[in-house]
Amino acid sequence: MAARTEPPFRADHVGSLLRPPALLRARENHAAGRLDAEGLRATEDAAIRDVVAMQEEIGLRSATDGEFRRASWHMDFIHQLGGVSRTDQQIRVRMRNESGEGEFVSAGLAVDGPVRLDRPIFADHFRFLASVTTTALPKLTIPSPSMVHYRGGTAAINRGVYPDIEQFWADLSAAYDEQIRALAELGCRYLQLDDTSLAYLNDPAQRAAMAAKGEDAEHAHLRYIRQINAAVADRPVGMAITTHMCRGNFRSSWAAEGGYDFVAEALFGELDVDGFFCEFDDERSGGFAPLRFVPPGKQVVLGLVTTKRGRLEDPDALKRRIDEAARYVPLDQLCLSPQCGFSSTVDGNALSYDEQVAKLRLVVQVARDVWG
Repeated sequence: MAARTEPPFRADHVGSLLRPPALLRARENHAAGRLDAEGLRATEDAAIRDVVAMQEEIGLRSATDGEFRRASWHMDFIHQLGGVSRTDQQIRVRMRNESGEGEFVSAGLAVDGPVRLDRPIFADHFRFLASVTTTALPKLTIPSPSMVHYRGGTAAINRGVYPDIEQFWADLSAAYDEQIRALAELGCRYLQLDDTSLAYLNDPAQRAAMAAKGEDAEHAHLRYIRQINAAVADRPVGMAITTHMCRGNFRSSWAAEGGYDFVAEALFGELDVDGFFCEFDDERSGGFAPLRFVPPGKQVVLGLVTTKRGRLEDPDALKRRIDEAARYVPLDQLCLSPQCGFSSTVDGNALSYDEQVAKLRLVVQVARDVWG
């Protein structure tokens, strides 16, 4: 079976990578006023050069900057949208793992002006990434439009600015359309929209919590799909857009559980992206049956290798799971990746750098064995 020449690739990865100790120290020194912005950027540049070289040496066809310039995979982007302000009110997300419960906490947000793109977000990040890649295709990850609403809800939208909520959605998708076109002009050919909401909504507890805030939890995924489609409708020819959907990833913990069954028919049948990065690393993720709704021409990147623990998966077990998934969608439409990033926030998951590299090598090797 032929290797893929366009993204997503047979061996791929979600994007975020563990921050090296030197970068963590630089961030701490910058926050304390002991290191200026230029010094921090120099440290980031060096760390990104190294991590891109690692990805290329392993044999990955795409490379990210590990999100090394971010503290959070999504809030660093959302707070830069015009019309969206950072607030003192904290967003708290309950997380859990085998050891118990914790919290992800970030600054809140308010939509207190017309949503717009004042300037392309992460443009400098992409320019630098593209300048240091040699054999791999530079890939940029940004949160999907859904996350602007899912994190704050309708209550975060100033109804004086948006008496008609439909205008909010139209403006949000238009801002993303501008962002996508600006990235394409910079040469971006591989863009990933990270969207935890479309996975969270499979969990009845998450839908109940959303409904308690006055939202239409039973149909929110349909709204989110429509708005993503509006955002990507005019994407330039030659740009591949994928979406990644997981159930939370913070310090090796998660927020939601359940298979993709609730959203699957609309998600796979209607979302206008080229590929779906899906989390399938353990029982929390459900089975592969929802993949029966994936139409011809779309790729599914099976997130079978966990980033939450350092123990390395058995290659033969991964191949058996790929075979199982192929009962529902043709093998030629499948790819392999870790289930999520290794460091969705600056904190990182509970595994070592060497364990991270071993997992990425495993993805590449198994993909070669399966697809050639």
